[in-house]
Amino acid sequence: MTSGSESWRARYGPWAVVTGASDGIGKAFARSLAEAGLNLVLVARRGDVLEPLGRQLTQHHGIRVRMVALDVGRSGALAALADATEDLEVGLLVAAAGFGTSGPFVDGSLEAELDMIDVNCRAVAGQALHFGRMMAARRRGGLILMSSLLAFQGVPRAANYAATKAYIQTLAEGLAVELAPFDVDVVASAPGPILSGFAARAGMRMGRAQEPQVVADGTLAALGRKVTVRPGWLSRLLEASMTGLPRALRVRIMALVMAGMTRHRHGKTLGEDAKPA
Repeated sequence: MTSGSESWRARYGPWAVVTGASDGIGKAFARSLAEAGLNLVLVARRGDVLEPLGRQLTQHHGIRVRMVALDVGRSGALAALADATEDLEVGLLVAAAGFGTSGPFVDGSLEAELDMIDVNCRAVAGQALHFGRMMAARRRGGLILMSSLLAFQGVPRAANYAATKAYIQTLAEGLAVELAPFDVDVVASAPGPILSGFAARAGMRMGRAQEPQVVADGTLAALGRKVTVRPGWLSRLLEASMTGLPRALRVRIMALVMAGMTRHRHGKTLGEDAKPA
């Protein structure tokens, strides 16, 4: 990946769309892309949080920012986002909006689990198709899709969340080959535990974790160079610790990990903690 605002614009175009931009990884991506000189479309449910972030990025980096208060998982969200960006040359999509749940799947809230599929999978597929189609027509662009270390095996007590990330991982791998002839880069970012509001919403307690900015910067550095990136030393260490193990054994290991991360809430249902980002 080249550096400098002119080279970023030349490779991907003047505008980037970042979903989930109000917090965590999405916010970190927004900061890094603003520093690189790209204009931003910031998308999140909480418009009141986007406003000060947009002003800050405009003042500090001299870029243009368009804020879209939108729940990407709701019906009609893709059409609304398409309308909000119709007049822009969007060359980069960062699909960072998402949330997780934890605990036994059969104890969970059906509404929360289906909402998670809508946000983590359905919305990302729609965004990738809409913006990917335009990028392919222009023969330049990039898609950044958020996978996870949990995407590579089943994960008891986070079964549905891990399944949504497996979908994203597979989607990114396929799109990377499909879109390469059109000079559209695709990367799946598969981080480990992150210090953000995600764990609290998912009802998990994490021990060691990495900062969202590590994920954003590591992923942007891999864009155009790798199809899958495990950003940060912690992500690479955790993946290396299970490399070569049979898939069934990885599932059992993840069962022990998740049991420890959710021990504090045994006896509670998923729906008590689950809430979209």
